Amino acid sequence: MGIRIESVHMGKVVVIVPEIIEDVRGYFMETFRSDKFGELGLPKEFVQDNQSRSRKGVIRGLHFQWDPPMGKLMRVIVGSAFLVSVDIRKGSPTVGQWFGIEVSAENRRHVWAPPGFARGMCVTSEYAEIQYKCTALYNARGECRIRFDDSQIGIDWPKVGEFILSESDRHAPSLANWLASPSANRLAYEEDSH
Repeated sequence: MGIRIESVHMGKVVVIVPEIIEDVRGYFMETFRSDKFGELGLPKEFVQDNQSRSRKGVIRGLHFQWDPPMGKLMRVIVGSAFLVSVDIRKGSPTVGQWFGIEVSAENRRHVWAPPGFARGMCVTSEYAEIQYKCTALYNARGECRIRFDDSQIGIDWPKVGEFILSESDRHAPSLANWLASPSANRLAYEEDSH
């Protein structure tokens, strides 16, 4: 059994593909294994698992947590979704850049985005269920969001008809507002960490 890195983006966002064992009964895969993740330089400890279900056109994001800083390992277990990671690290050479990939129950990709990256998703199938493994416990006071359609970022979201968003996501502040806030220093870019 194995887990391999398919690609790395902005030096930190990693697409992971698990090895699949298939036979007439179906398939089996290891979705997380601390020793294998450690060998690949990925986090070995996650403290919270979350799952969401959304219908086609739902955008959740762009979300992140700065206190305590939270990384997320995301995968789609039913349906398909476009998963996005945006560099929000103050002082980063790639600040404001984004990476997006179609992830589905069929392609079984996982996307790791460490602290300092906002995450978003758009459901492209009739509905999708997404699992998130988190490196920090949720703290509502340390959570923040950035507008999904911030022109400074310019995400090319899939064409799925009308987008469905929560009120808080629809009225989220801009990346520029985040970078100007004192809290942004908690997720600032550190040259030796890339």
